[in-house]
Amino acid sequence: MSALTFELRPPRAGSMPGAPLLVLLHGVGGNERNLLPTAEHLDPRFAVVSVRGPLQIGPDGFAFFNVQFTPEPVPNADQAEASRVALIEVLPQLIQEHGFNPAQVFLLGFSQGAIIGASVTLSRPDLIAGLVMLSGRILPEAHPTFAPAGQLRDTYVFVAHGVQDAKLGIHHGRASQALLRDLGVELTYREYDMGHEITGAELHDVNTWLVQRLGQPS
Repeated sequence: MSALTFELRPPRAGSMPGAPLLVLLHGVGGNERNLLPTAEHLDPRFAVVSVRGPLQIGPDGFAFFNVQFTPEPVPNADQAEASRVALIEVLPQLIQEHGFNPAQVFLLGFSQGAIIGASVTLSRPDLIAGLVMLSGRILPEAHPTFAPAGQLRDTYVFVAHGVQDAKLGIHHGRASQALLRDLGVELTYREYDMGHEITGAELHDVNTWLVQRLGQPS
């Protein structure tokens, strides 16, 4: 696996030093540019770092881990773990290098990116202020890395899933909802009449949630 690479966008409002950070994590076959248009619909105070997965699986397509696409996708758990560790290692470096606010680091992942985002957040809640899981799931293989439930009580998670999702069925969203409630996180869960995609209505709700996490502009 190669190292993680990034595309950085400064805040559309405010300065880079002290800015809250939104880290974008794409789905399988995507790249660091895929989710950047999504960030244009979100709070302009965020500096945005969009991550490219370390595995190249096509001419311009990347992944955080390989997947066997059977009726239920089967992940390469070792590669998923390596990507979890790599992101945990690089986040403090990004914060120090660019002066982001370490208390306002948010992850937003779609599909496979949501899977990695969940693994990072639930294992290192001290690093992450909030997680947005779009059309993802939580890997059972990641459970041994999770922080004790008592350390997750101040962790904020927004889970969104499409009831028509044919790639990661709605049962994955509902399983994430049940597990996260058991872990005691501050959970917001939403279902949408959509497939494996990101919609405007979903982004509106995500942005409302993020603004609440950051607090209203002064």
